[in-house]
Amino acid sequence: MREAEPGVTSWVEVINYVRLRYEVLEESDVWLRFRLETNGTRTQQVSVHHITDDGGAAWVELSSPVGRAGDVDLLRFLELAGQSQVGGAAVVDGVALLKHIAPLEELSVREEFERPLQLLVGRADAIEHELTSADHF
Repeated sequence: MREAEPGVTSWVEVINYVRLRYEVLEESDVWLRFRLETNGTRTQQVSVHHITDDGGAAWVELSSPVGRAGDVDLLRFLELAGQSQVGGAAVVDGVALLKHIAPLEELSVREEFERPLQLLVGRADAIEHELTSADHF
């Protein structure tokens, strides 16, 4: 796939990039959920959402779960998330997540999508392993 010049990246390009490289588990018009291999036999799920802010600007949001919020030490989760190079901590629908957001308009798929994706997924998997000793996500 040819990477677009800055300023012309589209949501379709992001979708195609993910479909070509990863195992897509679910998708809709505005999000994809897929799986990446991490260390050894472990895997990690990640979602990418196409969102628009109040001013109409388009963004790409990456999120990766670390555990069910009721099953993890949320204070420890916040401490571990604070050590991450990318992303921040959130709880959505009862799931503790690491999340990262980037503007779609200027998105370089290699530098501003793939690199944060790998960092986010690696950190989410390490936090999941530390907090739950499991590989649910």
